[in-house]
Amino acid sequence: MTDSTYRIHGATGEWEVVIGLEVHAQISTRAKLFSGASTEFGAEPNSQVSLVDAAMPGMLPVPNRECIRQAVRTGMALEARINPWSRFDRKNYFYADLPQGYQISQLYHPIVGEGEIEILLDDKDEGSAKTVGIERIHIEQDAGKLMHDQHPSFSYVDLNRSGVALMEIVSKPDMRSPEEAGAYVRKLRSILRYVGSCDGNMEQGSMRADVNVSVRKPGGELGTRTETKNVNSVRFIMAAIEYEANRQVDVLEGGGKIVQETRLFDPDKIETRSLRSKEEAHDYRYFPDPDLLPVELSDDFLIECRSSLPELPDAKRRRYENSLGLSPYNATVLTAEVETARWFEALLAGLGVTSAPAEPGAGAWTPASAEDQDKAKRAANWLLSDLFGALNRLGRSIEDSPVSPAQAAELLGLVADGTLSGTLGKQVFEIMLETGGDPAKIVEERGLKQTSDTGAIEKVIAEVLAANPDKVAEYRSGKDKLFGFFVGQTMRAMAGKGNPQVINDLLKKALA
Repeated sequence: MTDSTYRIHGATGEWEVVIGLEVHAQISTRAKLFSGASTEFGAEPNSQVSLVDAAMPGMLPVPNRECIRQAVRTGMALEARINPWSRFDRKNYFYADLPQGYQISQLYHPIVGEGEIEILLDDKDEGSAKTVGIERIHIEQDAGKLMHDQHPSFSYVDLNRSGVALMEIVSKPDMRSPEEAGAYVRKLRSILRYVGSCDGNMEQGSMRADVNVSVRKPGGELGTRTETKNVNSVRFIMAAIEYEANRQVDVLEGGGKIVQETRLFDPDKIETRSLRSKEEAHDYRYFPDPDLLPVELSDDFLIECRSSLPELPDAKRRRYENSLGLSPYNATVLTAEVETARWFEALLAGLGVTSAPAEPGAGAWTPASAEDQDKAKRAANWLLSDLFGALNRLGRSIEDSPVSPAQAAELLGLVADGTLSGTLGKQVFEIMLETGGDPAKIVEERGLKQTSDTGAIEKVIAEVLAANPDKVAEYRSGKDKLFGFFVGQTMRAMAGKGNPQVINDLLKKALA
């Protein structure tokens, strides 16, 4: 495995950073964890608040079954231990956006135990793989939101998020560099989106991370850690780690001491700032929630959860490599985002390529036919170069592509059967991007069909040779490199519609 440890070179020698992440992922459900209020993003403040969310007297929480199900499915996707018995606890603290005065969470008996995630630090090198341990996943309710910029003298409270279901996914302190932390968050986000348990939209706050950082001499005992709260992008997570690690080294080498505390990340100044001293578990006076029974999971429920899981990114990547013969890099890029993988799968279906996910416990995949592998490789190269290039140019995502997978399959088929040359295929693709039209109809309406008519091509070749007698003489005297000149002149004279292979064959005969 590639060593990606982030070393800081201080005055007293090298330091090593130790990183753990607590990722808060909003569970994708229409209703909140303990009430029927909507979880839709962007609603007017305080328009999605039930009496339970507002902590009105006498209101009792009722667990949302789908929230439990999604947390269990997530744990299974992370190869984690599922606890058939778990319990909700009250975490007591006062804050203006926490109406109950406590948060319902899980401390002592979480629903999911230890698991792991495999990350790749280099998409082109499977030797860069590293496993990051998962400590636990517990379910808890979110707090509301304070808005400080509405009035100069006081703040407003929006309780729309109050009671929204969160999974807190706690990693082990296994990461040793900002790059590893970035790869971990990207991979975790990918898995959650494949499973459908969280949309992973960090900009809207449905996935955010608390970043735990400490430094030590290489191989030494763990140092005192700080926790930087609510960082909401991969780039900022990596920047917070780099800043905080260097700050701690400066403090220690200056004779100071690291204080266990909670910090905030300033995205404008790219720095962390102290917020408050870090509380311990006993400071929150945890105790079992008296209004909620323990969660007991039946065998049938667990079987249904596991059977509902889709093919996950690692399994899909290996299938693309082993069954379809794709390169590790192409397979990794195509499976990194669930939308890209779905688009590619639909493209393969349009091309008639068969490659089913392996049955559980089946081991290796059956290789696809040579013809299907060839189609899959050409489709992957086209998607990653032509389509991705066009979407980047247009500033659009693959979900918003003006070309559908079925249209793309039709275009690739026209190129494969010789109806279109590669050059004409690119022209038709550009027209498809502009109009959204079907390729066969565009070819018919605009007369873009490639010609393989030997008589027509021979006539054009004769005209090209007659117009360039000096070049013909040079070629026949031994300047073989001029052959490309004649091919280009013939293609130009035919407006790119001549079949390149037929042109090559006929030119060789004419020049012999």
